[in-house]
Amino acid sequence: MEHELILLSPEKTVIGYRLAGIGARAGAQVLDLVFVLLIVLICDFVGTFAGLQENVLAGFVGLCFTLTFFLYFILQEGLWNGLTLGKKICGLRVRMADGTPITVFAAITRNLIRIGDFLPSLYFAGLLAVISNPKSQRLGDLVAGTVVILEKRPEGLYAPAPHSAGTHYYEDAVGNLKGMTIEEYLTLRRLCDRMPELPPKIQERMLVEIWIPIARRRGVPELPGVHPLYLAEASVMKFGRQHGLL
Repeated sequence: MEHELILLSPEKTVIGYRLAGIGARAGAQVLDLVFVLLIVLICDFVGTFAGLQENVLAGFVGLCFTLTFFLYFILQEGLWNGLTLGKKICGLRVRMADGTPITVFAAITRNLIRIGDFLPSLYFAGLLAVISNPKSQRLGDLVAGTVVILEKRPEGLYAPAPHSAGTHYYEDAVGNLKGMTIEEYLTLRRLCDRMPELPPKIQERMLVEIWIPIARRRGVPELPGVHPLYLAEASVMKFGRQHGLL
């Protein structure tokens, strides 16, 4: 199952992350293990080509597997901002539980405990932790304070509705807009169209410098709990419909 991790940033902005479920994490794990085995096979080929004796070759390959198994995950997650090749392909990323980028220490901690995922007694405990934990954390995540998130999001299909379709919810609240000029209408329409592209501080300044003076001149009241942009949009739609501009 996938859950949502909701965080409040220091700037008081709500940030949401989709937590990765068991299926997505298992897929990334399988891919990463394939890459680990490919590296070990290369080491085996190099040892064989170098003419190492059979017992020495076995020890060399075993050492390569151990080092690769841990360093593969630690180095990539710690230096690649929570990614491994498998996670990159599957659209996953490791973050700290507070939403900040993973630290090198956390990458080391969560991956040193990874060996427990292959021990039967600890594997089922880790699986149970992922299922029962609200943040879908395995044992290594719990110790390191990390979470695994889904970065791939479905692409939205958008079809803009024309202003002439229906009426704005707040059209009745803006009054009759007596005396509004075509210049004010065009200014407000441009403001409403561009508002999503503007940084928050610029949005606030534009509302203060453009919308509030027009609203006061045309008798548009302030509504408690209603963002001024909604009233600006309602004014644009109402004026445009009244004057055949839609």
